[in-house]
Amino acid sequence: MPPVAVDFDDAERKAVYKAIATRRDVRVFLPDPVPVTVVRRILEAGHQGPSVGYMQPWNFIAIRDKQLLAELAELVERERVRAGEKFPDEQRDYYLRLKVEGLREAPWTICVTNDPTRGGPVVLGRNTIPETDLMSTACAIENMWLAARAEGIGMGWVSMYEKGDLRTLLGIPEHVDPVALLSLGYTPHFADEPILQRVGWRNRIAIDEIVFLNGWAKPWKENIR
Repeated sequence: MPPVAVDFDDAERKAVYKAIATRRDVRVFLPDPVPVTVVRRILEAGHQGPSVGYMQPWNFIAIRDKQLLAELAELVERERVRAGEKFPDEQRDYYLRLKVEGLREAPWTICVTNDPTRGGPVVLGRNTIPETDLMSTACAIENMWLAARAEGIGMGWVSMYEKGDLRTLLGIPEHVDPVALLSLGYTPHFADEPILQRVGWRNRIAIDEIVFLNGWAKPWKENIR
């Protein structure tokens, strides 16, 4: 018998795992508008993310102004060119171009920020691992990604920009880090596998290579009970 606290039925449980397994970093978007109510639900999912000491270090800047989106794309394009110099392979350069094109095509972009001062100078559970604020913000982003997938909305994470440029453009305080630009919009399809795997950049590591039991490099045995 399962514990009493389990309150998901089989269909609900399968839906959660389906969202996780089919989440993709989307780069191709349709011009169709995404209803504000849907965007708000995705943002609320992010705000429900776990955070160390309940510090909730994130902020979400929702952007749909076309001129502002174009300026964001220009900031990212400059960094794409620099990044492309390090990856001369045509497939990799193609992927980097998709990052910028997706930012131009998506009707919404969400800038997610991380405020390391949120919660004051002493945060419960953070005294020995200060970067848990950033870990918490990453959890919020994952919540948004899964919520977007459940809504049938594509989301793509853009990380090619200079933080100072983004702070200036969006009026972000100096002590606050712009962690991510998330392109958000409907997409013609969700790929069967991650795009970087499809183009041969890298394959998913086999789970048996990264799961240990009771210590580093101690294998998980198939007959464990």
